[in-house]
Amino acid sequence: MTATSTTPARVAPKFPWTGLIALAAATFLSVTSEMIPTGLLPDMSASLGVSEAQIGLLVTVFAFTVVVTSTPLTALTKRWPRHGLLIGILVVLGISNLLTAIAPSYGFVVGSRILGGVAHGMFWSIVGAYAGHLVPKEQIGRAVSITLGGGTLAFVFGVPLGTFAGHVFGWRLSFGLLAALMAVGALVVWKFLPAVERDADAVGGRRRDRSIPKPRDRTISAVVMVCLIAAVTMVGHYAFYTFVVPFLTGPMGVPAGNVGALLFLYGIAGAGGLLLAGSVFGPRPQLGLVLALLVTGAAVAALALVSGQIVAALIAFLLWGLAFGALPPLLQTRLLHTSSAAFRDTASALYTTSFNVGIGGGALVGSLIFDAGGLMLLPWCYVALLVVSVVLVMVVGRMTRERAAA
Repeated sequence: MTATSTTPARVAPKFPWTGLIALAAATFLSVTSEMIPTGLLPDMSASLGVSEAQIGLLVTVFAFTVVVTSTPLTALTKRWPRHGLLIGILVVLGISNLLTAIAPSYGFVVGSRILGGVAHGMFWSIVGAYAGHLVPKEQIGRAVSITLGGGTLAFVFGVPLGTFAGHVFGWRLSFGLLAALMAVGALVVWKFLPAVERDADAVGGRRRDRSIPKPRDRTISAVVMVCLIAAVTMVGHYAFYTFVVPFLTGPMGVPAGNVGALLFLYGIAGAGGLLLAGSVFGPRPQLGLVLALLVTGAAVAALALVSGQIVAALIAFLLWGLAFGALPPLLQTRLLHTSSAAFRDTASALYTTSFNVGIGGGALVGSLIFDAGGLMLLPWCYVALLVVSVVLVMVVGRMTRERAAA
């Protein structure tokens, strides 16, 4: 007779769609809050009596605040429950937008945006790690892609709709509506997002004895390398993308009236890259990163070489959007695969700082190169930095293999 096993079959945990969609909705609101001043430059400028350049600086102030505050605040709040903290962050973002809506002066708006930047930095320090805590390791790529999909939708729909509402009904109403949506988002997160267990001081289900020195996390060096990859890649991207409109209307010869539609298509292509990152390369972020970086570099190089041939240039432009759209989720997934579970929140804070340093540094580098060498030098600078990123990805892969073999 054959013995019948009494051990129950292992049941795969149900994929947390509801919770991840709640995270994606929060991401949509946070990114819309960050970028909406870019679409309301003329309206805010005329109303507040300052130049459009000063309104543009609000995005810079927001990003700089993220860089300065995200890592130290994450360290200070590392033992706070993530679920309650995320709800609080959305409430603070709502207050920031409400204060912007009723601001009597430009200085008041700057202050409200600094408050929003503090909350936004904390949000990005939490959200990727939170998605990672909701699922097993093999599903992290899928979970991160769903969560970051909210940010993609913010660029494709949130900012354009907020801009339209601001032009029709006034920019203050756009910020007021966003504040109300933040309150709704906080309720959605409270109701539908499950809490996560992420006690960095628990080992094997037991509390760590605090009298015993905590060992150094062995994943720190690899995490720093992934953050460096993110910074280098974003410097290259934003050095070129900051000046993409002059490139489209200049070397490519796209009529100014068609630029908006072309950027919309670029965003749709990026959403396709996000889908690929989650569905195809989620379990294999190392391979996905290498391919995405190589295809991005090839597309940008082709764009520079065939810029005068409109059909070929448009194909290269959309391929760039597709490949680059996969990079942020793949970088975040690689980070979460590389980091130990106990170090994920701090790793996400470092990643957020690196990403925003890349955005701000890229715009600065692009301006310097543009002034010194002209517009056509920017795509080649981007390609060169992508090559550096590919080399660094290979180094991280070797570091991970060596740690696994140790």
